[in-house]
Amino acid sequence: MNVPYRQYHGTGNAFAVVEAAALETDRAAFAQSACVELGVDGILFLELDPETEPTRVGFTLYQPDGSTAEMCGNGARVAARWAHEQTGDWKFRLETPAGDRLAEVDADETNVTVEMGEPSFEPAEIPVESEGPMIEEPFEGLTISAVNTGVPHAVAFLRSVEEVALEAMAQPIRYADEFPAGTNVTVAEYVGPSEFRQRTYERGVEDETQSCGTGAVAIAAVAVRQELAAAGEPIEVSPPGGTLTVTVPADGPATLAGPTAFEREGTVEFEAGSR
Repeated sequence: MNVPYRQYHGTGNAFAVVEAAALETDRAAFAQSACVELGVDGILFLELDPETEPTRVGFTLYQPDGSTAEMCGNGARVAARWAHEQTGDWKFRLETPAGDRLAEVDADETNVTVEMGEPSFEPAEIPVESEGPMIEEPFEGLTISAVNTGVPHAVAFLRSVEEVALEAMAQPIRYADEFPAGTNVTVAEYVGPSEFRQRTYERGVEDETQSCGTGAVAIAAVAVRQELAAAGEPIEVSPPGGTLTVTVPADGPATLAGPTAFEREGTVEFEAGSR
């Protein structure tokens, strides 16, 4: 069968969008092969319900290893961009495994802002095996803070993120027994007031990505908690693929904003049940 897709990226974080009805089974196997063939970080299976207000978008992300992720900030922004192109609407309710998330497409039709939920430092919600919140604790050679921003992140602030061997540094943390569901590993560099650089090794991709939206929110959440940035003020986080703007209020959901881009469309040949 030939599965149609539209490919986008959010600050370099690339996704192929497939309408949910186009492939209802064997999605993990499809993601494992299609991510390699297309060179993307995940497959978004999306479903529109235009009868709701705002328009509901069913959201499921399959990663290159065939696993699913509860939430993905850049993927959510791409989903809203795709939904805008399909419907002409500007506001959407994304139905993700991490909960419903509101998203809005800007008037320029490329920038998208999405609610990311409230970051949690509670060990059971990350999850991480710790008696209390893991904040600035020595762990596998780094000093990390553990936070859930829809998915788990271990965040370390470094003097510079440019020269570190991220994969070698991240893997012992990614697979540590203390993180029973695994964790993304994000390193950050303080550049100036409310400005940070970012690199993230993503669980499920099992590699560094050009951008990670949940990782950007994780950096901002830890920065606010450590008083490196102010609650409720825009925080610029720059992964290799561009710049994202995060706001972490004192009470309420964080938001993630940044550009999206359409790249191409086509079909992927796939034999259902072949794996």
